[in-house]
Order: sequence, then C-alpha cells, then structure tokens
Amino acid sequence: MKKRILIIDDEINIGLLLSTFLTKNGFEVASTTSGTAALSVLNEQAFDLVLCDYRLDDTDGKEILIKIKENYPGTSVIIITGYSDIRLAVELIKLGAYDYIAKPLYPDEILITINKALAAQQSISEHKNATPQKNKDRSGDNFLNHPEYVDGKSEASRALVKQIKLIAPTDYSIILTGKSGTGKECVAKAIHLNSPRKDKPFVVMDCGALSTELAASEFFGHEKGSFTGALATKIGHFEEANGGTLFLDEIGNLSYEIQAILLRAVQERKLKRIGSTKEIDLNIRLIVATNENLIQNIQKGTFREDLYHRFNEFAIHVPSLKNRGKDILTFAKHFLTITNRELNKNLKGFSEEVKTCFMNYSWPGNIRELKNVIRRVSLLTDGSIIPLAVLPQQLIAAKEAKNTPAQQAKSKPGSKKATLRNARLDAELTTILTVLKQVNFNKSKAAKILNIDRKTLYNKITGINLNELN
Repeated sequence: MKKRILIIDDEINIGLLLSTFLTKNGFEVASTTSGTAALSVLNEQAFDLVLCDYRLDDTDGKEILIKIKENYPGTSVIIITGYSDIRLAVELIKLGAYDYIAKPLYPDEILITINKALAAQQSISEHKNATPQKNKDRSGDNFLNHPEYVDGKSEASRALVKQIKLIAPTDYSIILTGKSGTGKECVAKAIHLNSPRKDKPFVVMDCGALSTELAASEFFGHEKGSFTGALATKIGHFEEANGGTLFLDEIGNLSYEIQAILLRAVQERKLKRIGSTKEIDLNIRLIVATNENLIQNIQKGTFREDLYHRFNEFAIHVPSLKNRGKDILTFAKHFLTITNRELNKNLKGFSEEVKTCFMNYSWPGNIRELKNVIRRVSLLTDGSIIPLAVLPQQLIAAKEAKNTPAQQAKSKPGSKKATLRNARLDAELTTILTVLKQVNFNKSKAAKILNIDRKTLYNKITGINLNELN
C-alpha cells in the first residue's frame, strides 16, 4: 500500500513541484495552501506524513505541528522553512517534528528524510505491536548491537571497544575526544547500553546550540510562570536523564557563565527548576564530548579546570576514520544496508574502483561524511553495484592522484628530476595543502584565499594524494 503524504505550502509552485516529485517516487500525495484547509483534510483522511512549510498565510508550522500531534499522533511531521534557526529547529523537534529542512530544497535530501521518517514510524509501530519480553542479560550479544554503531576490526577499533567494555559497567564520568564526525555520540550510547543503566533514559544535549539565556532552563527546567514566556512547566535535561545517562555534546562550546551554572549541579548532584524551591536529587551518569583541546582552553581561561576534572574520571579518544584501515569498507557496507532500507532499494555493494577511492580518501568529515556519501551515491545509482561515476569529485581525485606524475615521482626514489617545473609544482601543492588545513578542508574558503575558482582548485587537487592532508 502506498504511503500517503500531505503537503502544506502557500507557495503553489513549490507545492506542485513537491507533489509531482513525490508522486513519481511512489507516494500518494495531497496538497493544501493553508493551515485551515490542511486540518480539514486531516480530519477527513488519514496520512502517514505531513510536509509543512513553517510560514503560512493563516498560521505557522508550529501551530500545525501541535494540533497534528494532539489529534493524529501517529502521523510524522517534517517542517520546511526558508529560515535556518537552530533554536527554532530544537523547539520543533521537542514538540514532535521528525525533522526540520531549510530552503533551498534538494529533492534527494527530502526523499531521504521522508523515507527515514516513515522507517522510524514503522519501527515504533512494530515495537508497540511486538510481544513483550522480559529483560535479558545482553552480555553475550554483539557488544555494540544498536543501529548506529559499527563494530570494526582494525587495531584502532579493537582498542576503542576494549576501552568501552572496561568503563561501561562503572559509574565514572567520561570525556570523549576526537574530531568532528567520528561518532562520539554512538560511543556514548554504546557505553550506556552496556551499563547497569541501560534500561533507563539516555538523553542527548547539544551544548553547541545553547545560549546563556536559555541554559538554566535547558539544564534544569522551569515552573510555569517563572519568567516571561514560561507558559508551562518544563522538565530540564538533567531531570529527564535521572537514573540514566546524560550525554553533553560539544562541551567545549559552553560559555564560562554556563560552565558555572553546570558545575554546582555536577558537584552536588542536586537541582532546582527555575521558579521552584524544591530540590531534586540527581542520580545520573555524565558523558561529555568535545573536538577541542580542553587543556589548552583551560590555559587560555575559557574552560573551568574544576569542571574539567569533574568530567574527566576517564577519557576515551575516538579515532578518525582514516586511521581505521579496512573498517572504512565495513562502515560503508553498514550505511549501504541502512540506505537500502530508507530508499527501498536493493544495492549489492561497490565496484572495486569505488572501494579503492574509499581507501585512498582521507575522510576529513569522518564517519558522518562517509554516511552522507553513501546516501547520495545510493540515490544516484540505477544498477545493483555503485559505480565510480556517481562518486563526489574529491573521492575520484584521491584515486587519480596515484597516477599523477608528481605521485609517480614520489613513489620512485631518485627518479624525480630537479627541474624548475617540478619545483614549482611542489611549491604549489604544498601551498594548497597548507591552506586546506587552515580552513578545515573547506574548499570554497581555500579557493578564495588562493585567489582561484573552486573548479580550478578541484583540478589541482587531483595532483594530491588526499591522505597527505592530515
């Protein structure tokens, strides 16, 4: 049976384009141009998912979301807007939206998000309908047996697993370090699932999106009427995680003022909601993550040393993808399995050329970048094997780099002639490498600094083995 989608957008052209695209992709689609009309349609027909523009002539996406969740809780909602506002995104997701997409719209990304929402919806439905079972000892199961984690076989992965197995049964606070995209949240979840708290809440809080004004409310909650805009009592993340694990991501981004607010709760294991005199005892495990050097931040005076030591009862470094050898292909297969399910495809694997590109590429965006690449190339592949042609240019460049004159000369000691041309090429490549590192591999910024266009930069990158970038 086809899944049914309702589009709510007061821009008729956008509604028509989305409707046509989704119909071609096997959905049954209806569309309206106002919130009032949408609620009327929802009252008469059942829909699996609603795709709603945030700004409508007669209301906004937030009000529509609240009414849908109150009256049709089984319907997934995705909000579309031309305004990328992280606070608004967090608020909408807390109210029950599955996701929040900023314009301009990219059809492939919309399709992936819709399929993910529907897959999550199905998973919840199957879980509710499943026969209840008693909790069992999972010590004999695959230790990282949850959807987001891949149990690699490389030396770096085995060392990581060993550390997690060692620390998980304890109640130590943990600092997870590692570059952006390495999967620190997945590691935190694995620790939680293998701890005595596994049946209690695992709560994730993104400290990078936290403002000083909202920090106390987000951490500790507030009572109704405690300040302007406090229209209802709110439970904070600490209280929500009570009994379980609280994961604080991007901890290095907290302002010094917020760190002071946090320190008291961490020290005393007690909290008060804003506007309340009642103290609530805390029984939580804290896991924090950062891609910054907190010791350097302490020396610069931007991170509290006392708070650091409260967190640092145990530290785990999550390795970069480029340091995990053939695990790159293991991760790729894992994400391909997930993407097949999202897109309702049956892709079998990767061509040998694609595998070579994966192994040669440096993956500056780590596991997150690999996951996104797999989703995009899967969407672009018509056959059963993912071909080289659908890969992003920077991955193809990693393969081609091995066949360039500069790389061939490097591979043969003594074969490189000391010519002016070779000297110029070496200097040029060194400059490009230096600038790319300085801008964290943002090619648009690098091209601007180098005073060349992005296409020229890509052409020059084909002469560099990208594994040397790190």
